Amino acid sequence: MGVRRIHRLRGGAAGLALATLVALAVPAFGGTAAAAPAKAETPGATGPLLSYVVNTRANHGQVQKAERAITAAGGIVVQAYEQIGVVIARSTDTAFAANLRTRNGIESVGATRTAGILAGDVETTEVVDSPPTAPADGSEPLEANQWDLRQIGADQAHQVTLGSRNVVVGVLDSGIDATHEDLAANVDPSLSASCIKGGVTDTSWQSWQPTASDHGTHVAGTIAAAKNGKGVVGIAPNVRLAAVKVVDDGGFIYPEYAVCGFVWAAEHHFKVTNNSYYIDPWLYNCQSDPDQAAIVTAVRRAVAYSQDNGVLNVAAAGNFNTDLAHKTTDPTSPDDTTPGTRPVDNTCLSLPAELPGVIAVSAVGSKGDKSFYSSYGAGVITVAAPGGDSRFQLPDTPDHNGRVLSTVPGNKYGYKQGTSMATPHVTGVVALLASAHPWAGPEALTALLTAEAHPIACPASFNPGGDGAWQATCEGSLFDNGFYGHGLIDANAAVRF
Repeated sequence: MGVRRIHRLRGGAAGLALATLVALAVPAFGGTAAAAPAKAETPGATGPLLSYVVNTRANHGQVQKAERAITAAGGIVVQAYEQIGVVIARSTDTAFAANLRTRNGIESVGATRTAGILAGDVETTEVVDSPPTAPADGSEPLEANQWDLRQIGADQAHQVTLGSRNVVVGVLDSGIDATHEDLAANVDPSLSASCIKGGVTDTSWQSWQPTASDHGTHVAGTIAAAKNGKGVVGIAPNVRLAAVKVVDDGGFIYPEYAVCGFVWAAEHHFKVTNNSYYIDPWLYNCQSDPDQAAIVTAVRRAVAYSQDNGVLNVAAAGNFNTDLAHKTTDPTSPDDTTPGTRPVDNTCLSLPAELPGVIAVSAVGSKGDKSFYSSYGAGVITVAAPGGDSRFQLPDTPDHNGRVLSTVPGNKYGYKQGTSMATPHVTGVVALLASAHPWAGPEALTALLTAEAHPIACPASFNPGGDGAWQATCEGSLFDNGFYGHGLIDANAAVRF
C-alpha cells in the first residue's frame, strides 16, 4: 500500500477508473415530497450533478418539511434518515445549497463531493496462492507468514476461544467476496448491503460483492477468516461478518455512503464496525467551511446513532505520517477533482476516526515500532495494532515480507500494509471481547480494549531511514501517547479477562 490514502493505494497506483455520475430517480423516504412552498428561489446556473447532506431536526414532521424545501430549491430527495435528521439530496443547480440554507428548519447543507465525475486509483496487491494442505501442527497453510497474529497473541487466544456466532462485525468497505473459501462460512448475507447508490441501501447479493477493489475482502480476512485448514486464520474466526459496501468503483467513500453504513449497522444490531478509510473528498473536514461543517454534522449524527444502539466503531488513523494533534496543512483535498494545499487546524477533523467514541488506530510493524507511514497524535490515537512496514521492519518469517497477509477475492491471499490493515486487528480483538462479555456496550468494550493493551513508551527520536523523510515526534506518557495510544492490543489478554 502507498502512504497517501487509507482506502485506495495499496502497494502503488495502477491507473484511473472513471464513471459518470448520473441522476437517480429515487423516491423519498416515506413517500413522494409534497408540492413546493410558495416562496420562490433564485436558481443558479446548471452545474454537475452533486450530492448533498441536509441536516434538520430528527422528527418526522421536520424531515418532511426539509424534503419539501429540497424540492422547492430544485433538488431531488434520494434518502431521508428521520432517526438522525439527515436527508440526502441531489441537484444540478449551483445555487441549491445557498438557497436551501435560507429555509426555516434547515440547520446546515453541504455538498458531499466537488465533481460529478468520479476518478480514483485502482488498488494493486501482491497475490499468493494457498498451499493445498495444512501443516501437521494444525495451523493454517499460510499461518507461518502471519507475524501479525503472533505479535498480538491471537494464536494463544485461539486456544481459549474462536469468538461467538452471536457477535456480528460490520465491514464498512468495498464489499466482501462471500464465495471465498476462508470467508464463506462467516459472511451473513441477511445482514449485508450496499450503500453506494446515493446512500440508499441495496440488499441484493451482487450489490455488496467486490467489483473494483479487493480491500474489503482483505480486511474481512484479518477479522474473521475461518480456522478451517485453508489459507490464513482471522483474529476472531468464529464471529459473523456483514459486508456493508461504502466504497464505489472510483474508490471513494462519500459522506452519504458512510451515513447509510452507520445507520444500517445501528438498525441491524452489529456489535462493532471496521472503518479502514477516511471520508472523501476532504482529508479533513473544517467547521469554517459550510459544506464541510454539514458533513461533520451528518456523519457525527450517524456515528452517535450507531453508538446509542450498541455499536462500537473502529477507524484507521491514516497513512500520511501526520500529527493529527497538530494539523497545519492539507495537501490532498478535494481528492475527487484537483487537490490543492490549504491551511488547516485542529478544528478540521478526519472522519470518522476523530469523532467522539470512535476507536482510532495507528499502525506498527513487525518490530513493534510505529510504521513509517502511520499518522499519529496525542489524544487522538486510542490503540496501536499491526499494520506492516515493508521498508524498515521486516519480520523473521518465511516470506520476509513486512506486510499483512490476508484474503483477497477468488480464493486467493495477498499482502497489504497500512492503518487500514491495523484497524481490523483491533476490530477482531473487540469481537473477541464482545464474545466473552456479551453484556458490554461500546464504552465498556473500549475500557476493556484499552485496559488489555500493552503500553509502549514514546521513542527518544523517530527517524526511520535517517534522512528525515519519515521523521515524527511522539508526545504523551507511557500509558497514553501519540504513537501508540494506550498501547499495542493483546488478543490473548482480551480472552483471559
